[in-house]
Amino acid sequence: MTIRTAHTVWEGGLQDGSGTVSFDSSGIGSHEVTWPSRANEPEGRTSPEELLAAAHSACYSMALAHELGGRGVRLESVETRAEVTFVPGQGITGIELRARASVPGMSTQDFAAAAETAEKNCPVSQALAGTTIRLRAELVSGGTP
Repeated sequence: MTIRTAHTVWEGGLQDGSGTVSFDSSGIGSHEVTWPSRANEPEGRTSPEELLAAAHSACYSMALAHELGGRGVRLESVETRAEVTFVPGQGITGIELRARASVPGMSTQDFAAAAETAEKNCPVSQALAGTTIRLRAELVSGGTP
């Protein structure tokens, strides 16, 4: 079992307050967060949705590497982008994962099947099961039609 921790210190009200998110387990630092930077433009600050996007893109990339390895295929590289949509008053309304992968010797059809399975088995996707998640996975090099 692995446990990772982070914490946030928030001061003030929602509209005029601010906080700092600290990454305790890794020690990679702290980042400011405010409501205006969450609901409007980031202005150099992060948000829960950006942190969620980072977690989801990393998790999916690892899940894809695992799924391909289980199929006897080695992932050369993948770039995964996660877009988390937040609508004030409604919350997180969806996530789009976009993955571009290089998998030598794999057909486009087999890659699509592996990409879908990886999304279903990604622990972050599973944790977000109540959210609409769309996957667009593209085999960009190394594959066969």
